[in-house]
Amino acid sequence: MLRSVGQTRETQSGEDPRVTELRAAVSRLRRELAGHPAEFADRGIAEDELAAMDAMALSGVPEVRRLRRSLLLIAGAVGSVSALAAGLANVRHAVELFGESKN
Repeated sequence: MLRSVGQTRETQSGEDPRVTELRAAVSRLRRELAGHPAEFADRGIAEDELAAMDAMALSGVPEVRRLRRSLLLIAGAVGSVSALAAGLANVRHAVELFGESKN
């Protein structure tokens, strides 16, 4: 059950469902990346940025600008690996749930 709190909706556990979705998408892509047999030059960058996104999500509502920066770095690192395309798209969708960053 979801309940409204101002402009934000929360699950019964009190966690923002956007954060829940982000954590799930990041977790899936991390597992897919860990299980991908091919080595590529920027794999470490993708792993580091996914870890950073996970940490941001664990802290509550993450900073949108930082999420978008991490997403760009991950996309640049794994964008040419077609086996990871669906997982990357899920992370992108989860980041987009947070809307536009405020400057």
